[in-house]
Amino acid sequence: MPDNDPVTDARLDPVRHVLVLPDRDAAEEVAQGLADRFGIAEEPHLIRDALAGEDDAEDAQWLVVVEDPAKALDPAALDAYAAEYEGWLEAE
Repeated sequence: MPDNDPVTDARLDPVRHVLVLPDRDAAEEVAQGLADRFGIAEEPHLIRDALAGEDDAEDAQWLVVVEDPAKALDPAALDAYAAEYEGWLEAE
């Protein structure tokens, strides 16, 4: 057995996908459509992400956070889905 085994195994780390959307309506539509399109059972988290230095609520992006512990979701497919709503999949 090697003396320096890794502390964590990347294969066991949970995966979290973050979709960035231009507004709340788009984020809500994407979140609702994830179950139909990708079979996601757990409800995604919606988070308002205000842009730095902006006070206006209209200048906020919205994040849809999808937990993917089984690593079953295709990042390219999620990115394409978000693009339908003028959004994108955030690269980690």
